[in-house]
Amino acid sequence: MASTLLSLASATPSASLSFHEINKGKLNRGCMNKEKTNPFIKAKSFGRVSMVVASNVSRFEGITMAPPDPILGVSEAFKADNHELKLNLGVGAYRTEELQPYVLDVIKKADKLLLEKGENREYLPIEGLAAFNKVTAELLFGVDNPVIRQQRVATVQGLSGTGSLRLAAALIERYFPGAKVLISSPTWGNHKNIFNDARVPWSEYRYYDPKTVGLDFEGMIADIKAAPEGSFILLHGCAHNPTGIDPTPEEWRVIADVIQEKNHIPFFDIAYQGFASGSLDTDAASVRMFVARGMEVIAAQSYSKNLGLYAERIGAINVVCSSPEAAARVKSQLKRIARPLYSNPPVHGARIVANIVGDSALFKEWNAEMEMMAGRIKNVRHKLFDSLSSKDKSGKDWSFVLKQIGMFSFTGLNKAQCDNMTNKWHVYMTKDGRISLAGLSLAQCEYLADAIIDSYHNVS
Repeated sequence: MASTLLSLASATPSASLSFHEINKGKLNRGCMNKEKTNPFIKAKSFGRVSMVVASNVSRFEGITMAPPDPILGVSEAFKADNHELKLNLGVGAYRTEELQPYVLDVIKKADKLLLEKGENREYLPIEGLAAFNKVTAELLFGVDNPVIRQQRVATVQGLSGTGSLRLAAALIERYFPGAKVLISSPTWGNHKNIFNDARVPWSEYRYYDPKTVGLDFEGMIADIKAAPEGSFILLHGCAHNPTGIDPTPEEWRVIADVIQEKNHIPFFDIAYQGFASGSLDTDAASVRMFVARGMEVIAAQSYSKNLGLYAERIGAINVVCSSPEAAARVKSQLKRIARPLYSNPPVHGARIVANIVGDSALFKEWNAEMEMMAGRIKNVRHKLFDSLSSKDKSGKDWSFVLKQIGMFSFTGLNKAQCDNMTNKWHVYMTKDGRISLAGLSLAQCEYLADAIIDSYHNVS
């Protein structure tokens, strides 16, 4: 191209050239044609040769940089730290005592069986794998639950908990215009993103009491009572994230009373069934109690934690309706919402869940492994409490650590104290004071206790 331009320039003293014109096979003699100007094209002159070149201005110039994810960004900072005692207590993923990722033995067996069967990789229906949808509803509500027998549950396979929540949010936006979702304060960081993205209005109800590092039950009930009638109340079925603080069975009954009185719709997020207490039935008790009262219920499920299927993105959205006809209509609309979003869900994780639950031996083994994982977290929780209590001579009551449940503990540390945990002690955690006990080993409990005590007492 350079030699072409030079030869043209010497042969035609007054030639004006552009890449645009050369590409079209045109040559204009004299001055350049007076055509409409493009704001992204600029003319440049080199001696007697003029050419038009694209400037370095992007059509996407107006797009701003998004802030880093507050949870996933913790892991990035952790990886950049070379300190030998560093701890990553930010992301909620189970680790062994050696702090290594854990693939359940039952998953390995299920994978092997699937490989031996030689299953195809054809598209699933929009609603997902039928065998999975059957067992996931039965796990949550109970095999003999009347809502199952009467076909009053609309179940659609979703992209883990996040995707399932997003389908429900779209359903609310489309068929309950103006309805508000109430979420706990605090809650899982992605809840607000999901409802904002679906353009569903939300507000918060009181949940965490910083004075007691426990449940603000009176505030919670007052806020649910004050919500507009027919609101959706988002509840964590077990192992509340981020606090690890769950209502007692009696408190759950009062919550259900108020929701029924106000004609609200309970909306459960079930991310830890079987992983919190070690029992699938115990961790589903809150949902089943609401359903047993005859209430219509929305419930999102995830198998990331209890089966360790983090990357398979396997979950479901369930809508319990008052009639099978209503359930059929709801399912049809959930499918309609899913179609333009992702067409149909992935098959591998769904087959794993269906095969494990459908095989009595594998199901028994899964329950045993869940108990083991939940048990390790409970042991870490007790060890941390013992370390805090023995090391801290101030008389502070650390018993809230034992009262919480699941993989998280809410320390009560503020942002400045959390910064001290990271900057001085190399403990990486979310800035709301949440730590993942699933990422902690028994051997590191004393070190973590030293970090918490120092941050609590010496940083305001």
